[in-house]
Amino acid sequence: MAAAGFKSGPLADLRVIELGTLLAGPFCGQLLGDMGAEVIKVETPEQGDPLRVWGREKARGKSLWWPVVARNKKSITLDLRQRDGQELLHALVAKADFLLENFRPGTLEKWDCGWEKLSAINPRLIMIRVSGFGQTGPYAGRAGFGAIGEAMGGLRYVVGDPSTPPSRVGISIGDSLAATYACLGALSALHYREVTGRGQVVDSAIYEAVLAMMESLITEYDQTGYVRERTGAILPQIAPSNVYPTKNREMVVIGANQDTVFGRLAQAMGRPDLAQDPKYATHVARGSHQAELDALISEWSATLSADELLGLLEKSGVPSGRIYRAPDMLKDPQFRARDAIVSVPHPDFGRLKMQNVAPKLSETPGSIRTASPVLGEHNDEIYLRVLGLSSERYAHLKSQRVI
Repeated sequence: MAAAGFKSGPLADLRVIELGTLLAGPFCGQLLGDMGAEVIKVETPEQGDPLRVWGREKARGKSLWWPVVARNKKSITLDLRQRDGQELLHALVAKADFLLENFRPGTLEKWDCGWEKLSAINPRLIMIRVSGFGQTGPYAGRAGFGAIGEAMGGLRYVVGDPSTPPSRVGISIGDSLAATYACLGALSALHYREVTGRGQVVDSAIYEAVLAMMESLITEYDQTGYVRERTGAILPQIAPSNVYPTKNREMVVIGANQDTVFGRLAQAMGRPDLAQDPKYATHVARGSHQAELDALISEWSATLSADELLGLLEKSGVPSGRIYRAPDMLKDPQFRARDAIVSVPHPDFGRLKMQNVAPKLSETPGSIRTASPVLGEHNDEIYLRVLGLSSERYAHLKSQRVI
């Protein structure tokens, strides 16, 4: 059982003020909220975060993306362009552990809410800043959406088939990577604060988060002049590791590029001789004969149904699996056993299925505790009870559309 005070997760005693909109900052806030932090999302009065209405598919005219990224958050409205709004943010910062933002660098400084101002108010504050190009450098002031970071960080060029222009991953991976690295930086800064008592700035740039995932791409060019190209479904020289056909036209992914695993695959194929053949016996040899080996495996796999193939590969200890879409995930026993997808009560939709919190912690697991909030739903709680504004002051701020 979790220790008292941590029943909502390991960050249950921490408060996050989330500024910014759309995905890179808010996804970092989602990660912190999933682990128990109190996340107070600051939104512009009347409109709120544009993600409230984004998403390809809608139900009852409402976004289905917003409930995921805004779960476990409280919503307050605040106009940071007004001096009274800036002063309210200063008061919130005095009671917070983190301030999270993803504006273009310089925006908060223009509103008298930059690091120097806020750290003077609260020296223990950890300021999490997510942007396209970071807070410094010649590109810092540029607008930097996730797609640009994916392109400049190297990902876009290597995704897709070599016969087509570079493809994009079907999700906002650049934003999500920058948010994930921002969360990692925030927790690292939290540990430093526990030792020293001092906060600091976490500066997460989208292009650098993407670059950090690019394996040895830079080093390969530095040492050999090699530039990675698009390779479609394969990684060059990594074999066998591909998508293979089956008798019932389902596609199965098989990964058997390690020597011992390839030996087990050869046994499953009824071709133990392949593991001894000089063309396939080693990792390097298989990579040199990749297309030929894939053709052999495809010819064999096409004689079996997907169920037959997967059953045989599982019995043989060869990593394999179907390529899943959402319907496949919802009926898979592994997903069900680990509650990877949960059904969450929601005021607009009754119940919503969505991905659960990851990773799982044995002592203080995170959880989805609240649905996405209505715009300004927690104004009374935060302004009257947390900040202690008088009713008269609160009413005046609302009349001036500061709140």
